[in-house]
Amino acid sequence: MWWLARKGASGFSGSSTAEEVTQGIDGSRLTAIVTGATSGIGVETARVIALRGVHVVMGIRNMAAGGEIKDTILRDNPTAKIDMMELDLSSMESVRKFASQFNSRGLPLNILVNNAGIMATPFKLSKDNIELQFATNHIGHFLLTNLLVETMKRTAIEQKKEGRVVNVSSRRHKLSYPEGIRFDKINDKSGYNSLSAYGQSKLANVLHANELARRLKQEEGTKITANSVSPGPIATNLFRYHSLMDGFVGLLGKYVMKNIQQGAATTCYVALHPQVEGLTGCYFADSNLAEASSQAADPELARKLWEYSSNLVSNHRD
Repeated sequence: MWWLARKGASGFSGSSTAEEVTQGIDGSRLTAIVTGATSGIGVETARVIALRGVHVVMGIRNMAAGGEIKDTILRDNPTAKIDMMELDLSSMESVRKFASQFNSRGLPLNILVNNAGIMATPFKLSKDNIELQFATNHIGHFLLTNLLVETMKRTAIEQKKEGRVVNVSSRRHKLSYPEGIRFDKINDKSGYNSLSAYGQSKLANVLHANELARRLKQEEGTKITANSVSPGPIATNLFRYHSLMDGFVGLLGKYVMKNIQQGAATTCYVALHPQVEGLTGCYFADSNLAEASSQAADPELARKLWEYSSNLVSNHRD
């Protein structure tokens, strides 16, 4: 895949792996939460940042699968500091419980990797009666970030170390519905398109990071950045709900797509690399700064989504 090998300004490329982009970085004083760390690039993200000494808390829905992942990581890296806590991003109750339990442990929090996601699912509403992809990929992470950001601020001040929020988006954020975010039709089954709905949720990830970055910059003394990343085309089980794409991945994936090690690279780069220090409200792909869509760069759309999301969250309190 020669087109992935062209290096950008960072010195890395689409063919760089997560281990390569974090080589030599010491994260031994850092604590990170990685959501969705039981499959695909989430597993590799957790493994590699743990390899760099970071204390990793896996926020996961399937605790049995998480236990196996944790055992595998510890078998290969016996000194890894890795914990797991139950988290279902499609449920606001679960998100609130996770955040409450994490905050009560008194742990620092330097890095929040909002990675968990589902893709191209048949139309379904979440437990909170929100379209499932929007609920899981965006609203769950929006709420989680809001509930953890004060801990991140406190950690950044105490350690005099920049905190980082990393939203894992997708190139498909450029292929949302024509209007970008269908504020009045989030739960409209009749106009639902599974891939467009996925694109909408991934567009929301970029807009969320951008607006969070804007708000944090306005707070004097707050040293926390918020960025979004595209892992690139990867052969993962995200495609399981879309038979045509799943077939394509099975047939040609290894020839035209990244592997998991390459797919997790940009997330790990933005989470840990000193080159990224001070950069906020940015979009990264192939471990380099990249250009998001015009919709993703629209500050008014970002503000509108923030208010919309805040209202959804406040209307679903326990």
